Amino acid sequence: MFKEATFKGGVHPPESKAATSDKPIKTLGLPDNVILPLQQHIGAPPEVTIEPGDKVKVGSVIAKPTGFVSVPLHSSVSGEVKSISDQIHPTGVRMQAVTIESDGEDTWEELKIESGTHNELSVDELKQKIQDAGIVGLGGAAFPTHVKLSPPAGKPIDTFILNGAECEPYLTADHRQMLERKKELIEGVKMIVRILGNERTIIAIERNKPDAIETLEKLCRKEGNFEVLGLKTKYPQGGEKQLIEALTGREVPSGGLPMDVGCLVQNVSTVLAVYEAVTEGRPLIEKVVTLTGSAVANPGNYKVRLGTMVEEVIKQVEGEMPGNLGKAIMGGPMMGIALPSLDVPVIKGTNGLVLLSDPVPVAIHQPCIRCGSCVDTCPVRLIPCELALFAENERWDKCREYSVKDCIECGACGYLCPAGRNLVQLIRYGKYTVISEDQKKNK
Repeated sequence: MFKEATFKGGVHPPESKAATSDKPIKTLGLPDNVILPLQQHIGAPPEVTIEPGDKVKVGSVIAKPTGFVSVPLHSSVSGEVKSISDQIHPTGVRMQAVTIESDGEDTWEELKIESGTHNELSVDELKQKIQDAGIVGLGGAAFPTHVKLSPPAGKPIDTFILNGAECEPYLTADHRQMLERKKELIEGVKMIVRILGNERTIIAIERNKPDAIETLEKLCRKEGNFEVLGLKTKYPQGGEKQLIEALTGREVPSGGLPMDVGCLVQNVSTVLAVYEAVTEGRPLIEKVVTLTGSAVANPGNYKVRLGTMVEEVIKQVEGEMPGNLGKAIMGGPMMGIALPSLDVPVIKGTNGLVLLSDPVPVAIHQPCIRCGSCVDTCPVRLIPCELALFAENERWDKCREYSVKDCIECGACGYLCPAGRNLVQLIRYGKYTVISEDQKKNK
């Protein structure tokens, strides 16, 4: 019997995972071209190191980091650099990106593989290999992993949590990797523990993945003192602060970080990328992506080269574009981005593509009826209805007073709102306006 942990608030939308949860990961063919945006992580964007006409290999560095909170960008195919220009990012804005035409040969740079085991490398050497591989949080946050693994001296980490919740509806990429790459995953966890020197390690998995819980629990009996704990199936159970509250009872303070309460969280894909970087010298050049939704005839989990166009991913899997496509979402339906076009690339933070059939119902934005359902469900204990009204009326002072920057944009409030209010969109507007104003003041 596994302990069932959870947090206050949250919702339980339809899981919609059955179509892909039992589908083994398949590798898609090489794309003809890739477009690699420079800004694929939180922090300083890397600086381009190549020019149009240059020949590159898989794993060639095409942009170098410009500071500690920055990571390099690598070519995901071998071929020729065609351009360095502004391209449409999945967020809908145009930003600088490198376009590479594949030669179809998939020629790799020579990988730097250390002899011996990770235990023979220093902690600093391990973190350097992680940065050199361009690894960022692959659950969607995209914060440089080597920075996250470098807490200040005064904030030691005593608890590391492997986030196997994957609470977002439809997505099963991490679920499949827990089943298919369990040994590599546990080795990656050991590397993280070596870096952090933490006392307690928890592998947290939602109970709607009993096969993953059983698989990793059996393996951990042989591998050491790692705990495998079952989580109540509830959204957003996979949020860092919600996981920490559920598993340790500690509450990350407003404006604080997990390190403030001695915890650090990494998701499954990120830990596997760390394993590959340390043991194989492999940079981050591909992602496992769930392709699913009512408009998909062949739903599944696919290993995709970064920079592959979404349209090409769909055509490789489906053979042609779905005729009934109403909306395409990068990520899950709760926190994902509705794509402005299919002519955008898969990036480091892409963990799913959800294609919904036409027509897609749209809620009508009506006046708040003051029911309080958003307050009851908010996992961060905010008052979403008030924050949305403040943002709608540009009351930035009140947005600050009501802690708008603590919103994790999970969408639980809008999901339950009987008035169909655009709560998340309004709060996000307020949040980033306040952040922008604060940054200007600091400068």
